[in-house]
Amino acid sequence: MPYTAPVSQITHTLARIARLDELAATGAFPNFDAELVAPILEEANKLARDVLAPLNPLGHKTGAKLADTGVIAAPGLKDAYRQFIAGGWMGLAFPEAWGGQGLPKPLALAVFEMIHGANMAFGLCPLLSFGAIEAILAHGTDEQKRIYLPKLISGEWTGAMNLTEPQAGSDVGALITKAAPNGDGSYAISGQKIYITWGDHDMTDNIIQLVLARLPDAPPGSTGISLFVAPKFFVKPDGSLGERNSFRCIGLEHKMGIHASPTCVMEYTNAKGWLVGEENKGLAAMFTMMNSARLNVGLEGVAVGEAALQAGVAYAKDRRQGSVPGEKGSVPIIRHPDVQRMLLTMAANVQAARAICYACGAAADIAEHHQDEATRKAAKAREDLLTPLAKGWSTDRAIDVTNLGVQIHGGMGFMGETAAAQYYLDARITPIYEGTNGIQAIDLAGRKLSMDGGGAMRAMIAEVHDSARELAGVNEPGFLHLSQSLDQAADALESATAYMLAEMSANRDKGLAAATTYLRLAGDVVGGHFLARSAYEARDAADSAAAFTLASYFAGDTLARAQGTARALSEGAEAVFAAAGSLWADD
Repeated sequence: MPYTAPVSQITHTLARIARLDELAATGAFPNFDAELVAPILEEANKLARDVLAPLNPLGHKTGAKLADTGVIAAPGLKDAYRQFIAGGWMGLAFPEAWGGQGLPKPLALAVFEMIHGANMAFGLCPLLSFGAIEAILAHGTDEQKRIYLPKLISGEWTGAMNLTEPQAGSDVGALITKAAPNGDGSYAISGQKIYITWGDHDMTDNIIQLVLARLPDAPPGSTGISLFVAPKFFVKPDGSLGERNSFRCIGLEHKMGIHASPTCVMEYTNAKGWLVGEENKGLAAMFTMMNSARLNVGLEGVAVGEAALQAGVAYAKDRRQGSVPGEKGSVPIIRHPDVQRMLLTMAANVQAARAICYACGAAADIAEHHQDEATRKAAKAREDLLTPLAKGWSTDRAIDVTNLGVQIHGGMGFMGETAAAQYYLDARITPIYEGTNGIQAIDLAGRKLSMDGGGAMRAMIAEVHDSARELAGVNEPGFLHLSQSLDQAADALESATAYMLAEMSANRDKGLAAATTYLRLAGDVVGGHFLARSAYEARDAADSAAAFTLASYFAGDTLARAQGTARALSEGAEAVFAAAGSLWADD
C-alpha cells in the first residue's frame, strides 16, 4: 500500500495537543480559519500521496548524480519541486511581510510530516531552507532580508547550512574555514565543508548558503565563529541573477539511505559572502538554524515511522502464514498476537512522537505571539524543554519503529526492494542529524534542566500529575488504571529529575553518563501524558476507542517501565565509570 497521510490522526493531534484554537485566540494569525485546516491537509496529502510517494523508491534506487555542471536531482524531483512551489507550501508559517501566509507553526509541521512521510529525501530540501530563513529573519540585515527572504519563503530558491568540516564533526569550535574582508563589506570565504544536505542541485535557480567561518583575528574555539550568507549566484540590485559564486560541490557522499538527497562536499575558494549578525557571534545564529532543524528532524522521525507503520499493516494483512485455533488453512499474519503487538507498539510510539513535535511547535508560537509576557516566558521554557525530546526521543523511536517494520516483513524486510528496508535505512540518519542524540541528552541535562533550577521540567511534571487527576475523575476502570500509570511514571520522572539536578551540580560527568537514559524517561512520560490527554479529550468522539487503545497500551508497555528506568540513571552511570577502568583501560 502506498503512503497516504493519516489525516484524521493529524487533525486530532492539532486540535487536542497543539490546540490550534488557543493559538488563534492570540490574534497573531489573522489569516487562520479553523475551516481551512481540512482543505489544507487534504491538498497536502494529494501532493504527498500522488506526487512524492511514487518517486520515493525510484530515488532510493538511482540517487542524485554529480555532473560537470553540478548536482542533478534524482528523477522526477525537479518537477515535483515545481508543484511544491506552485502550492505555496514553503511559506505556510512564515511572515506575510516577506511573502509567507502567517499560519500557525503546528499546521505547517502537519503538512511537512506528510511530505517527509511520502519522501524523506525530498523533504530534506525545504527543511534546510527553514533553517536559513529563520536565521536571516532573526539575525540578517534589512538588506539581506529584502534580497533573500521572499525567494526563500516562496521556495523559488533553497537554503543550505554549511557547518561541518572533516576535522570538526560536532565540535563546531574546531572549524578552520576562513573569511577575509574584501574591503567592500563582503568577505572571501575559503575552506571545505562536508555532509552538506542539498548543498547543490538543479531544482532551483539559486541556492543560498549559510556558512560558518573564522575572521582573521577571531579568538579560538566556538567564541570565534561568524556566520556568512553566500549565494550560488549573486543577486543584482533589480533582483535578477548575476555571476556564479566560486564555491562548488566536489563530491557526493555515499550513504546508507536518503539516496535522493544529495549530501555534498562543498569547496570554498575565495567565495564571496556577507556577514550575518555580529562578528564572532555566529554561534547564536547557528543555534537559530539548529533549533529549527532539530524540531523538523524530530518530525522526520514521526513521518518515516508513520510510513513504516502503514507498510507493516498492509503487509500483515496481505501475507498469509501460520494458523490460529478454530480456522482452517493459513491466515494473514496480522491475526498473530506478536505481529499485533509490534504494530501496536509502532502506532503508539508514532502518535506519542507526533504529539511531542506538534506541542513543541505550539509552544514556539505561544512564546512568540501571546500578549501576556508571563505566558510567553513559560511557553518559551516549554519549547526549550521539548526541543531535545522532539529531536532525540522521536528519532530514537523512529529507529525502533522502522526496525519493527522490517521484522514484520520477515525475510522480505531484509530485501533491498521493499519499502520496509528503505524506511529503516532512511531513518538511521535522524538520530545523527543536527547534533547526535547524545548531544540532545547533554543539552537536556546540562542546559534545559538547569534553567530556573529545573522549573520547566517541574512545570511539565505538575501538568502530568494534573492530567492523572482528570483521568481519575472519569470514574471508569480503564481511565482509572491509566491515571495510576501516569501518576507513577510522573513520580519516577520527578525523582530522576532531582537526581540529575544534584549530579549535574556535584558530579557533572556522572550526570552526563545518565543523560541519555534521562532523555528516554522524559520522552516516555511526556509522550504518555499526551496520549492520555488525547484519550481523555476523545472519550465522546468517534475515535475514542482508538485513542484510548494507544494510550493504555503505551501506559502498560512503556510507562510501566518508568520506575526501572529512573533507577537505571544512577546504577547505569556507576557502571559506565566502572567500565572505563575495567573494559576500556589502556594496556
